[in-house]
Amino acid sequence: MLVAALLVAPLALAGCGGDEGGTPTLTWYINPDNGGQKTLAAQCSDASGGAYRITTQVLPNDATAQREQLIRRLAAGDSSVDLMSLDPVFVAEFANAGYLTTITDEADVAQLTADVLPAALEAAYWKDELVATPFWANTQLLWYRKSVAAAAGIDPAAGPVTWEQLIEAAEAQGKTFAVQGNRYEGYMVWINALTMSAGGQILSDPEAGDEATPSMAGPAGDAAAEIVGGLARSAAAPPGISTSDEEEARSTFQGGRGGFMVNWPYVYAAAKSAVEAGGLDQSVVDDIGWARYPRVEAGQASRPPLGGINLGIGKFSKHQEEALAAVKCITSVEHNAQYMVEAGNPAARAAAYDDPAVKEAFPMADLIRESIADAGPRPITPYYGDVSSSVQRVWHPANSVRAPQTPEETDKYMAEVLSGERLL
Repeated sequence: MLVAALLVAPLALAGCGGDEGGTPTLTWYINPDNGGQKTLAAQCSDASGGAYRITTQVLPNDATAQREQLIRRLAAGDSSVDLMSLDPVFVAEFANAGYLTTITDEADVAQLTADVLPAALEAAYWKDELVATPFWANTQLLWYRKSVAAAAGIDPAAGPVTWEQLIEAAEAQGKTFAVQGNRYEGYMVWINALTMSAGGQILSDPEAGDEATPSMAGPAGDAAAEIVGGLARSAAAPPGISTSDEEEARSTFQGGRGGFMVNWPYVYAAAKSAVEAGGLDQSVVDDIGWARYPRVEAGQASRPPLGGINLGIGKFSKHQEEALAAVKCITSVEHNAQYMVEAGNPAARAAAYDDPAVKEAFPMADLIRESIADAGPRPITPYYGDVSSSVQRVWHPANSVRAPQTPEETDKYMAEVLSGERLL
């Protein structure tokens, strides 16, 4: 079982940034992007007027590998980890282990949380204390081919649509509904969004740590299982649904049998880039529509997925004051808007969506903002790795999922993993 505070042998990690007697050097461990974080590091260094200088260190592509590298450094008390870009699902684990600096000053908390979209802010707290700052957020939308929806007699942009309606529409038109069904974190994102959209949650008391109560068995978990298994066994399922990730879903959606898809907003810019590169016809982009994440029940609003990156300050950093100032600069509304346009990652602060450049780059900006505000975070627990892995194992492959058996088995399996009675 993965434990919240991963215990490793002390590592011989040398602190970086020899800044004795000079400008303090902050090391920011970043997730890979197109260079947007490095640009912000340079801009905030210049804006500090010599108070600090930020250098960046790129983490691995995979979020789990990012976590492992940071955990190993922080478990060894590495003072070179001044700033880190964290997937929100790992914030609770890092905070619970004592690896993040808690922001306690009321004025600082007010500045760092002002205008941040509610769901993104929720994932930055642990035990009612601010332990990270939302940098950018993310959510999934429903993407559809306008021609397919029109032929099926539905208009997702006109009002809420359900998974059942969309699956039936895809089947009737001989088209597919692309999702992320491989056994990885993207699959967990889908299952969690369905469960929350049905009014449930995967853990009823996530802050209880390894004593948390799995709560998928019941109406919400059953509804999620019926959608996952139902789609996978339907004619609307893409051939490779149980090995599909975001990019494979995008490829399917842009293909000849593309009808509907749930995916992150980057897919729109990716489709336009494919046209510019000559790999996709403009008519496909012209046929793409977007709407809010589908509902599970017609009368209950959906809880779209939540993703993004939070900024944490390393507990062992020798430059706490400078690191806090850097976080304030990096996460400002202006930089949120700039990063959204340049890197394609949605902003965490609501006002950024009103920036003209953002609206031009993202015609669906208002919908993204609304969806992030109403999003459903994955369980905020220091044992998230165990929780996610348990769900993925029991629910995969998608065509094996059935209600009520799968949710009931998930609760049993997860409880045994959390208690240490079963190994993943």
